[in-house]
Amino acid sequence: MNEDAAKNFDEYADRFPKNVQQRLRTMRQTIRKAAPKATETISYRIPAFRLEGMLVWFGAHTSHIGFYPGASAIAKFKKELSAYKSAKGSVQFPFDEPLPLSLITQIVKFRVEEQLAKPKRKQPGAGTRRSR
Repeated sequence: MNEDAAKNFDEYADRFPKNVQQRLRTMRQTIRKAAPKATETISYRIPAFRLEGMLVWFGAHTSHIGFYPGASAIAKFKKELSAYKSAKGSVQFPFDEPLPLSLITQIVKFRVEEQLAKPKRKQPGAGTRRSR
């Protein structure tokens, strides 16, 4: 896909065939439900969610939906993900199999807990007031 980067989820999803759009919308809905306080964005040219930093990414490819929850989540759910092709921080859900929605939910909830457990970074200039 050599087009301009999508500005939002709908723009991204609309570029794919209807059956792929449905899978993308199902992923989005599953992630939203598992992380209701997360905000949606486009990062690395694919849909993503943020919560105290980047939470997860997902995107459509030729024959699968790629899910990118990071290395810690892939390691934590290694056994459950063993049926899928995966790498250090990603997993592939083939188009010819149902999306494992309960597993995706568990992974997203794990990532939410992980993100919220991180010490909060102080924003530059936060808490300081300069007088002129």
